[in-house]
Amino acid sequence: MATASPPLSLDRFRPRRETLLWGALLVNAEVILLILYAAFGDAELLSLEGLRLWIYPFVWINVGLWAVLRTTPAPSPPRRRWLVGLLAVGYFALLSYAGGMVGVGHTHGPDSARVVWASIPPGWSPAVLVNAAGVSLTLITYKMVGYAALAYLVYATVLDAAGSAVSGVLGLLSCVSCSWPVLASLATGVFGSGTALASAVYGWSYDISTVVFVLTVALLYWRPFGFD
Repeated sequence: MATASPPLSLDRFRPRRETLLWGALLVNAEVILLILYAAFGDAELLSLEGLRLWIYPFVWINVGLWAVLRTTPAPSPPRRRWLVGLLAVGYFALLSYAGGMVGVGHTHGPDSARVVWASIPPGWSPAVLVNAAGVSLTLITYKMVGYAALAYLVYATVLDAAGSAVSGVLGLLSCVSCSWPVLASLATGVFGSGTALASAVYGWSYDISTVVFVLTVALLYWRPFGFD
């Protein structure tokens, strides 16, 4: 017999005092990093476009860390934890591939590996670029944190409600940043190059991916769906 789902509550979103304290310290540190980068790095940070692009990585990082720190997976048998853990690792790998962090590298020339710091803004940096054994890695900080947070939330959600397809579907939506340009290419082919639709898709892909990421994290953390 199905049991009634508990009433939805926003109490889990209410920040604790220590969360506000550490959050304020974290945000202050991030603001200082951005100011230093604006002063000594890329002057475009001072423009509206620059602020929009450089602030978003910290949205990914802060929201992801907050959700992970506030989420405790349900007690489960070891075998189930291992199986769901493998699912979460595969999920992270899928997001990494779809998000462009992992790809096919060039086979000509020597292998290479380097860490990028000052040439890209905080949140994007540090970034690790590797091309070896036919594999290309572009490990960007905010994507690493964001995708890891999604994988952990999916892990906790599946343990809490095994068999839910909602979690995986919502998590995959966070990769709209890489799938949207593909849709834009299709739109260009259908409606003609230079259309307003194609321009909007390309111009707002980063904004859309950030909004969907935050929405996905919120839903996976809150889980406002019941199970029998």
